[in-house]
Amino acid sequence: MKRRVVITGMGAMSPVGLNVAECWSNTVAGRSGIGPITLLDPAPYTTRIAGEVHGYEAEKFLDRKLAARSDRYTQFAIVAANEAFASAGLGGGAIDPNRLGVIIGTGIGGLGTLETEHSKALEKGVDRISPFFCPMMIGNMASGRVAIELNAKGINYATVTACATSGHAIAAAMDAIRLGRADAILAGGAEAPITMMGLGGFCSLKALSTRNDDPLTASRPFDRDRDGFVMSEGASVVVLEDYEFAKKRGAPILAEMLGAGMTCDAFHITAPAEGGEGSARAMILAMEDAGLAPSDVDYINAHGTSTELNDVGETMAIKAALGEDHARRVMISSTKSVTGHMLGAAGAIELIFCVLAMRDGVVPPTATLVNPDPACDLDYVPGEARQARVDHALSNSFGFGGHNVTLAVGRI
Repeated sequence: MKRRVVITGMGAMSPVGLNVAECWSNTVAGRSGIGPITLLDPAPYTTRIAGEVHGYEAEKFLDRKLAARSDRYTQFAIVAANEAFASAGLGGGAIDPNRLGVIIGTGIGGLGTLETEHSKALEKGVDRISPFFCPMMIGNMASGRVAIELNAKGINYATVTACATSGHAIAAAMDAIRLGRADAILAGGAEAPITMMGLGGFCSLKALSTRNDDPLTASRPFDRDRDGFVMSEGASVVVLEDYEFAKKRGAPILAEMLGAGMTCDAFHITAPAEGGEGSARAMILAMEDAGLAPSDVDYINAHGTSTELNDVGETMAIKAALGEDHARRVMISSTKSVTGHMLGAAGAIELIFCVLAMRDGVVPPTATLVNPDPACDLDYVPGEARQARVDHALSNSFGFGGHNVTLAVGRI
């Protein structure tokens, strides 16, 4: 018999807020966090808008030395993990450190650190490279740093599957708890891609919106007028716990992690498989793992990137996974319409929105959807949030390389 796994804590910082409460209230209200880029001079780029974490100053959240020796993506992870850890009530000896794990991934890692030190080496010589370059840049350092901060001595590693990263981290954490490898795990993702190479690379790929004169509605999932995704930064972390352990210590149980489905398209490095075949299989596997019938699913937080390939493919995948009839009844929204695409951190914050939709009886909107693409003909909760009871939800995340992960979460 599988051990039950529950969510007891959540933390986030994103373009729409510096904590979970801010992120949720702005998302429900449809307030976009997309704006002109300020982290670098955007003039040379075709895209000059992004989702920056507004109001973030590292030294307001972290010790000065820790901030100076941590890449921006790791800083975000520490802040989000601290919020999740505190909200779960895990401090004060509530858990044996050997039974507390961390699985926090990133799609890209410390790209800003890499660029800074590379430039320094070219200009001043390789002997001027910082001794902190390697530990700041590597993609597993968010997990390592969070463990140091929280004295988490159990299972610890990072996932790297592009935009599916934090979905995989949460799925891996759930499985580890089911197997008895830990009593609690902080799982999620962090990203800080708004740098010269990050922005330039996605511009060259022609994947980003160039709606520079209208940033608030630039991310338009499922809309016929979309022109690409909007890159964002941030972090999001959840605390997963063994249900019996959480109940025994009186933890705030927010929802139950019911299952996960993971597949690969094995088709193309950036494009989804024809008809969303791989993502449909991920949703079917998640429902099977959760013991849910398609008709049990009330809400899907879509991957919904605001690219034609994703939006049309995901729509076809939902129809294939849920069946045409229920696909037309289920509520679907893309909260990337206001957050932009947080890449490796996207899946975790979208799972958090599923949990809060169940808690509050409010489905967040696809805020910028005005003119639906005829090929996207399902209920995407356009424009405004909707009052509705949600008992079971799916959260989809898909990444370059053909990675697909769907998380299933339920009311408890």
